[in-house]
Amino acid sequence: MAESIKLDGTELDFDREMVEQAYDRWAPIYDLVFGGVFSKGRDAAIQATNKIGGRVLEVGVGTGISLPLYSPNLRIFGTDISEAMLNKARKRVAEQRLKNVEGLAVMDAEKLEFEDDSFDVVMAQYVVTAVPNPEAALDEFARVLRPGGELIILTRVSADEGLRRFIEQGLQPVVRHLGFRTAEFSWSRYANWLAGAKNVELAERRLIPPLGHFSLVRIRKTTKPA
Repeated sequence: MAESIKLDGTELDFDREMVEQAYDRWAPIYDLVFGGVFSKGRDAAIQATNKIGGRVLEVGVGTGISLPLYSPNLRIFGTDISEAMLNKARKRVAEQRLKNVEGLAVMDAEKLEFEDDSFDVVMAQYVVTAVPNPEAALDEFARVLRPGGELIILTRVSADEGLRRFIEQGLQPVVRHLGFRTAEFSWSRYANWLAGAKNVELAERRLIPPLGHFSLVRIRKTTKPA
């Protein structure tokens, strides 16, 4: 069933199938449309990941546009909801001989098929605002992350009030068909998740171009209490 989202009295459906179909449609032109626009954020997220090293899970790997940017000593596993996106990623891996990519698989971000504490880094670029149940996805990211590892999120942060908030709410019924959400993700939503989650702490939050509407968020998984 689709999740029912209420924004100022308007109910919107946002479910897994709709997101999958939206990103299948984006696959042929995704690199052209988003490659340059999001390059600064992508570079910042990859740099943060390369500093940590180890085994990396990229959730929402899409066409694999980030894969060549990772340090070759990292081990990368990529997941995505869209088979069409992953087909392009597989082609990229083969053509560029990216030997550090362990695997690519269709997977639901809210139900990752990995054991607890499997990765040193979980990377999620522009994913949290595209899944039906964001908090469930964040819980999964934290679950598969090893103590001492980091969850690195590149995400859009919506406004809490003002004209921008009004515009974002007006756009939501339109952009939902593209697999986006514009009005639900003010920083308070992430803060509330952090406050309720176990063994995680905010390590960094900084604004990322374009327009300062995006943030790079680093969340560290703490050592479990004895």
